[in-house]
Amino acid sequence: MKLTLKIFFASASLVSFASCSKDPSYAKDQEGTSVFSTADNIKLSSKSDAIVFKASGDILPTLEEFRGLLGTLNIKPNVVDGRREVNWDAVPAALTNNNLFPGDFFGSADPLAPDGRKRGIVSTTPGNGFQISDSNFENVKAEYGKLFKAFSPKKTFIANGSTITDNFFKVPGTNVNASVQGFGVVFSGVNNSSSTSMEFYDGDKLLGTFKVPNNGTNNVSGFSFLGVYFPNDKVTHVRIISGSAPLSSTQDDLSDGGGEDLVIMDDFIYSEPRN
Repeated sequence: MKLTLKIFFASASLVSFASCSKDPSYAKDQEGTSVFSTADNIKLSSKSDAIVFKASGDILPTLEEFRGLLGTLNIKPNVVDGRREVNWDAVPAALTNNNLFPGDFFGSADPLAPDGRKRGIVSTTPGNGFQISDSNFENVKAEYGKLFKAFSPKKTFIANGSTITDNFFKVPGTNVNASVQGFGVVFSGVNNSSSTSMEFYDGDKLLGTFKVPNNGTNNVSGFSFLGVYFPNDKVTHVRIISGSAPLSSTQDDLSDGGGEDLVIMDDFIYSEPRN
């Protein structure tokens, strides 16, 4: 498979669009990811190859590159190509600012459910479920409102009592297990380069672990984006580790005098789930 890639680096936004591989002959960046400083006409042939999109600060150009690779946004079931997105804003008020949001809300197989709930993603956590907020979790702790931002206003997402969110895929509108080739997430509040990451699996096989770029403590509520595309693999499960500790009424953020890096999530972007 032949892909033409353009890598660019911007110090203000820490943007990079890079290819990575387990081949030890490639140069490594700080995170251990193989990076090509020039990348025209790169041929990706190994099953371990992945294309990594990551940015902090001004994430929109990199996010749009990722969207462009995945294809047209789909809003109905029964399509083959393109992409899906979840930005949480469609979650009703009854499931917002409380602990009632179900992890299968956007993975409905109910024929009577609206198409907006048939996006083919089911999330689980070893914590106490999930929460959607329209105030960046001021309802959990008042100080959080100034520490986080919504990228696509105004609702954001966390796992309760855990930093782990496990995501699985279904053919949209069904209970049929599916896989994707690309998956990306927008984060707010990543202030430590080792606190937040994503793991990609094909069944029990780990395809790779990728760090989310940080904003530093001077941009406490800034955005980070990580998206990874596997041209030669199926991704059946993505584990997100969002920060070094879960949000709670007693937990301060690293940027607010605490000892932990607290992180929230906004948009999920992924290729059309297929079986």
